[in-house]
Amino acid sequence: MRLPGILMVCALAAGAATNNSVLIRGADVYPVTSAPVKGVSILVLDGKIAEIGAKIALPKGVRLVDARGLRVYPGMIDSATQLGLSEIPAIRETVDTGDLGEFMPQLRALSSVNPDSEHFPVVRIAGITSVITLPAGGEGGGRFGAPRQYISGQAALIHTYGWTWEDMAISGSAAVYVQFPTLGARGGRGPLPESIAELAGGTGATFTQMLRTYQQEVAKLAEFFDEARRYQKAKAANAPGLVRDLKYEAMLPVLDGKLPLAVAAATPRLIHDAIQFADKQHVKIVIMQPRELGSAAAELKAKNVPVVLGMVLALPHQQDDPYDQAFTLPDEAYKAGVKFAFGTFDNEFVRNLPYQAATAVAFGLPQDEALKAVTINPAQIWGVGDQLGSLEKGKSADLMVTTGDPLEIQTQVKHVLIRGQEIELTSKQTRLYERYLNRQ
Repeated sequence: MRLPGILMVCALAAGAATNNSVLIRGADVYPVTSAPVKGVSILVLDGKIAEIGAKIALPKGVRLVDARGLRVYPGMIDSATQLGLSEIPAIRETVDTGDLGEFMPQLRALSSVNPDSEHFPVVRIAGITSVITLPAGGEGGGRFGAPRQYISGQAALIHTYGWTWEDMAISGSAAVYVQFPTLGARGGRGPLPESIAELAGGTGATFTQMLRTYQQEVAKLAEFFDEARRYQKAKAANAPGLVRDLKYEAMLPVLDGKLPLAVAAATPRLIHDAIQFADKQHVKIVIMQPRELGSAAAELKAKNVPVVLGMVLALPHQQDDPYDQAFTLPDEAYKAGVKFAFGTFDNEFVRNLPYQAATAVAFGLPQDEALKAVTINPAQIWGVGDQLGSLEKGKSADLMVTTGDPLEIQTQVKHVLIRGQEIELTSKQTRLYERYLNRQ
């Protein structure tokens, strides 16, 4: 009597396997971690790359994609966004990037991700299959007058497709995001020389005052780490009467070296201080969105600290900075031997991630290094290099089929697979295009 039910379950299982199983035939494959291979096939079974070779038979029930004349690359990874957390920045009700409080490591960006965000289809069309989504940080908490946060919460590494945030998750806790204290006045005003401050009647902060404030804020951050470490020791010793604290619980993987700190530090001095802080606390860090490396580049290399660079298509930060400061920064990092990835640090321009990398190529960065910075490098930086970032047997089938080099603006993305499932390449913009193109 149970046979029909068993057969139905088997049929459903077979259907699910077919949905994320495909044979891509006759393509030029660019694995990223090895030399390109011309005219081969990629077999994807149950969402993973099963085989790459010249002669692969089509298994029964597996869909065939004819990719002759096309290329296959791993899906791209943006290492800094707020995708799924912020829809329309000017409308408060659509922004869920953070919460009040100076130290909030227990907040998890993943649980706030909206899988129905209109931003996701747009970036998938560009071949971006995974992103880091960050909780808000910095002065003002990012938006709406919230107070300054030192620790904003846990960044999540997610796929850009899924029915739920649980379905999208690759790593629910990829890093704890820290906005390192800055040496400077809030609002962008720099310190005044002592003599000028006196002439101005004492208005404006002097360098001495700013330095004192900076040191106090660094000490406050260090004190929180010390409190977390005392909690860690008490918990390990089963101290009687210990009350569970979610903030300190969230810090335990950081203190154990299992979870890195993503530390926002813009200048060489702040990068140096952040590295020194991490060494003192015995934790791992990733430097986020530096505007310049300068003397800190050698230290980053020596300490094996990776970097997530901000947008390359950007104006100089200061009036007398070189016009190409942002354009040449990736090449500077490469020549210094610093491992780096690209992040857009917003939602609006995530779709332009490959062209950010391409601009760096035009200003000296080798093309293959630019491609690595949006594929295998971020996968390794965020601890999933064994799962994503390159086309290798056993890895997740997150890939794109293109008409050419994905860093070239004229290249078209023909197919995108996420965990072996082909994703429909439509967005609100393409739907509107079709609607008005075909109107009577």
